[in-house]
Amino acid sequence: MITIRPARAGDAEALPDIEQSAGLAFRAVPDLAWLADGDNVSAERHRALIAEGACWVAADDQDRPVGFLSAGVADDALHIWELDVRLDRQGSGIGSALLERAIEDARRRGLAAVTLTTFRDVAWNAPFYRKFGFRILDGAAIDERLAELISGEAEHGMPAERRCAMRLDLNRTKAC
Repeated sequence: MITIRPARAGDAEALPDIEQSAGLAFRAVPDLAWLADGDNVSAERHRALIAEGACWVAADDQDRPVGFLSAGVADDALHIWELDVRLDRQGSGIGSALLERAIEDARRRGLAAVTLTTFRDVAWNAPFYRKFGFRILDGAAIDERLAELISGEAEHGMPAERRCAMRLDLNRTKAC
């Protein structure tokens, strides 16, 4: 049984390992396999994100995190920084449950949207978010904040042509 709950400071130490495990899925995408061995967000950074109050964990029946979603409020949107589920727990609805919780929280806060950056063509990235009503932003629809994030990702080795910004407009979307 999985419980979605707000992340606590004590969870921060487990989150880099979850990110590392989730990243192993990239080994199935040959030109992105290097991401499986990439750097993870530090426990310290996770503690800071948790303190901001927009992070959730999926905890097992012993209250151990097996997945998490880290986000922050930026302008009128909840921006998702990271959504990860341990590789051995992927495909069981945990990521969907975490995303639904974040969307619910954004609505509760009265925010206009949920945003993120991700890969356009990796099955568990943009195609996954589209199922929840997210749309890929192109051209002038990409605001300065999201454009800067994508540019920063490219500077850190992400293939810019494969990255995209996505937005879920909450005022046009029914509750999931």
